[in-house]
Amino acid sequence: MDYGRPIEFGIFVLPDATDRLRPIDAAVRADELGFELIGTQDHPYQWRFYDAWTLLTAIAMRTQRIGVFPDVTNLPLRPPAVLAKAAASLDLLSGGRVELGLGAGSISDAIRSIGGPVRTGPESVSALEEAIEVIRLMWSGQRGARFDGKFYQLAGVNTGPMPAHPIGIWLGAYKPRMLAIVGRTADGWVPSLGYLKPEDMPAANARIDEAASQAGRDASVIRRVLNVGHDLNAEQFAELAIEHGFDTFMVSQDLMDHIATEIAPRVRELVAAHREAR
Repeated sequence: MDYGRPIEFGIFVLPDATDRLRPIDAAVRADELGFELIGTQDHPYQWRFYDAWTLLTAIAMRTQRIGVFPDVTNLPLRPPAVLAKAAASLDLLSGGRVELGLGAGSISDAIRSIGGPVRTGPESVSALEEAIEVIRLMWSGQRGARFDGKFYQLAGVNTGPMPAHPIGIWLGAYKPRMLAIVGRTADGWVPSLGYLKPEDMPAANARIDEAASQAGRDASVIRRVLNVGHDLNAEQFAELAIEHGFDTFMVSQDLMDHIATEIAPRVRELVAAHREAR
């Protein structure tokens, strides 16, 4: 199930506002160590968390080359047209270093507590599918854009600014309908190890690949990003790449020195050797 994509590593920073500059310092260190990505959670109802987009902007302005993305955006609390503008704006300001993680929003009580809409599971998935269309339309540069969905509408908006590069839309997905949307229309898949168990990975990949094929897409263009909540050895990372198709691994900021110096180079060696032998 190796899709042949380059192996990359990123860190996820805790958006902890009670330790004022720790997320920024971690991001700067990750950039220095050569990581490819920084992700952060988007939970506006958490009292001690920074706003995800404000934190990502601060990180992007303090780093030089590393990419940034919300891991993943809480869609019910982010109107997609405005979200698209925020992502495009930061992509321009950072020189094309933004990707967009999207989640349907699953913690209904927390969403309700901050004034967000509460939807059923099927409604949340339908809203996310509409949101992808709205976001891409907002990046098109089209004038007088219109969209008439059940959950979102555009009534003649002049879209823009256009992002600096084609921003990828990566979905936090686990269930069949969401996985099918990944395959049919998204640019990436970003689950978390633990919520997604190794024994469930083959079926999830098959669901994505089947939907991609039915939509006339090459499944190998879909980036597969795995949040890893605990330390793994190089062989375990390599197995996740070779057997289960993951190409990017997001690790804790507390592990980044160890991962950068000892684990990541060995993982790339193991995967390269497998590909060469194949």
